[in-house]
Amino acid sequence: MALSYRDSGVDLELYEQAMGRIPALLARTNTPRVMPLPGGFAGLFKLQDATHKYRDPVLVSGTDGVGTKIKVAHMAGVYDTIGIDLVAMCVNDCLCLGAEPLFFLDYVAMGKDNPDRLTQIVKGVTDGCVQAGTALLGGETAIMPDVYSVDDFDLAGFCVAVAEKDKLLTGASIRPGDVLIGVPSTGFHSNGYSLVRKAVFGAGQKKIDDHVPELGQTVAEALLRPTRIYASLTASVMAKFIPGIDLMAIAHITGGGLGDNITRLLPEGCAIRIDRSSWDPNPVFGWVQGLGQIDREEMFRVFNMGIGMVFIVRKNLTDRMLEHLRSQNETAYVLGEVTEGEQNCEYVH
Repeated sequence: MALSYRDSGVDLELYEQAMGRIPALLARTNTPRVMPLPGGFAGLFKLQDATHKYRDPVLVSGTDGVGTKIKVAHMAGVYDTIGIDLVAMCVNDCLCLGAEPLFFLDYVAMGKDNPDRLTQIVKGVTDGCVQAGTALLGGETAIMPDVYSVDDFDLAGFCVAVAEKDKLLTGASIRPGDVLIGVPSTGFHSNGYSLVRKAVFGAGQKKIDDHVPELGQTVAEALLRPTRIYASLTASVMAKFIPGIDLMAIAHITGGGLGDNITRLLPEGCAIRIDRSSWDPNPVFGWVQGLGQIDREEMFRVFNMGIGMVFIVRKNLTDRMLEHLRSQNETAYVLGEVTEGEQNCEYVH
């Protein structure tokens, strides 16, 4: 008996149907720098147009995924937000260098082709790209029946950005006395979901469509709220404050919480002190902590605890930064300060 690709689990007709839906989604993210290339093997982007305002441009790149938050999306049958998370995790990392996002690429691996699900996933990616002001230049969909089960899928993303070489934010100019100013996250973003799922669906015995009175949401709504993309906010900050003179660093608060993600930027001789009473974490954190009876220190070690991005500025510019952030309709908190020490984090209160 002659075998076909369909016999092995890959339906080329279904694949072509799925691929036929993608170009229209990509088109909604196009910027003037994207060059059309029908049928090409790769995407084209006009670098000169993207870098004309930079004297000595440096390309900045980042890659990431969304972890086991995918499991929650699958439980809920909601696939049009997880792509926003994917873009956010990559773009936000590039923003920390003071970079302007240029374009994005995605990779979707599935156990079996599902045009409707793929369309929802990519729709979410394009939503994220629109929020970030970056073009979805291309991507790859891999059907891998012997690697993933029929309903399983995974995502990876890749962002390319540009920054002025002498304005790169590396943290090298941080010194004791500098101030940490944080802006809110939308929740867990895309980190720590193995622990979140263990607490909510294991210890807490919750169902995905249960209503959570203290949050005024269902479990799905609370856990699938997309990761916030900080592109427009950081662009406004970069335009207002001089990198390395006024603005010392930007930290994207992901896995490892405030401590790990800020201390990684510190030069020798610097540590940080964070006052945990300076902000009120989103109630979703307390809800999950209670369900899993998770230790407070573990919560701060794993999650962002309601702070998604931190700006480190000179102390004399604290009020100016707060004023600017609030002019952008942003909530901002003075979290703490840089102290003398060796690249560690001390929490008080």
